[in-house]
Amino acid sequence: AMGTVQQRLQRFLDRPGPISDLLGRLEARTGVRRFYLATGSLAFVGLYLVFGYGASLVCNLIGFAYPAYVSIKAIESSSKEDDTTWLTYWVVYGVFSIAEFFSDIFLYWFPFYYAGKCLFLVWCMAPVSWNGSQVLYHSIIRPCFLKHHRAVDSVLSDLSTKALDAASAITREGNVGPTLIMGQLSVPHTPPVSHPISPQ
Repeated sequence: AMGTVQQRLQRFLDRPGPISDLLGRLEARTGVRRFYLATGSLAFVGLYLVFGYGASLVCNLIGFAYPAYVSIKAIESSSKEDDTTWLTYWVVYGVFSIAEFFSDIFLYWFPFYYAGKCLFLVWCMAPVSWNGSQVLYHSIIRPCFLKHHRAVDSVLSDLSTKALDAASAITREGNVGPTLIMGQLSVPHTPPVSHPISPQ
């Protein structure tokens, strides 16, 4: 089984792409095989996520920086398949971020929390058909969306209408106020009428 995992990892590391290019340059300069460079780097990052300072920042960079970079490349490419792939990732990432807001309160102290979170995000962006984004989207998020999207659309439409009505009312009040003030200011000031005192 280990041999199979090693072979799969080796094939992934040899696949053309930015990671393969970086490992290829490091391999040429150091003389160390890319397999050992990759596994050593993964081990270092894993240990840092467990014991290092700023593990939350490192984990967020892994889950955000690389996906953001390849998402820009997907936008600029003519293919729509990669757009769908990374849109799916960001939907799952958004749902996960909302859930994480509550889980952090209870789990941030757990020593392997950030390592587990990082592994989860790497699984979500993994270049395989069974990655976390595809599995979670099609098994949980999509069915929930199809079941409730009409109700959500209705609520959003009502909120949008109320917001536009409120903005229109505020605008009208804002326009009437200065007009009335200017009208009051434009009324000419009438001096008081003086009544001559009749001589006694």
